[in-house]
Amino acid sequence: MTVVCLGDSTTAGTPLFKSPVETPPHGEGDERSSFPYWLRHAHPEWRVANCGVNGERTDQIAARFDRDVLAASPAAVTIIAGVNDVYQGRSAESVIVQLAQMYDRAFTAGIAVVAGTIVPYNTATADQNARMHAINNWIKAQAASRKRFLVADTRAAAADPANIDRLSGSPDDLHPDTNGYHAMAEAIQPLLERSL
Repeated sequence: MTVVCLGDSTTAGTPLFKSPVETPPHGEGDERSSFPYWLRHAHPEWRVANCGVNGERTDQIAARFDRDVLAASPAAVTIIAGVNDVYQGRSAESVIVQLAQMYDRAFTAGIAVVAGTIVPYNTATADQNARMHAINNWIKAQAASRKRFLVADTRAAAADPANIDRLSGSPDDLHPDTNGYHAMAEAIQPLLERSL
């Protein structure tokens, strides 16, 4: 059973791990610093592909959809994207357009989607957090109308329980620590189990 994890740094495992897409063929660093590792650890019978690339916006991630998702013929895909768009000043609406296109393409190809919410970073401004929340609220709302589509609140999983806009732990104030990535996997795993 193949699962493709598509996204940016918070899929790749930045800063402690570089994904196999970034550093072929097996990646580089401490793989425990990535949620795909923990999914594979929980389900060794799954083939879990880490297709995260640090720094990419949703349009850049969408441009890899054929190569990284469709070519693998997965049963399911996780998609977490949008934080770099927000960081670079792009609108919530532009992110939503790109995410909707990826969700639609997965559905058309018969691939179940587990959509993750955008994970916080500690240096975000109030405006950046507002845009992330707008995107995340839209993602959550999609579950009511889309088929074979589930939402994992990966933001809540990686966040400080006392402050949804800060990471519970981080080596660089921008990305989750290993515990945060493990928590993201724990939020995603039961939804994949339902999807597969």
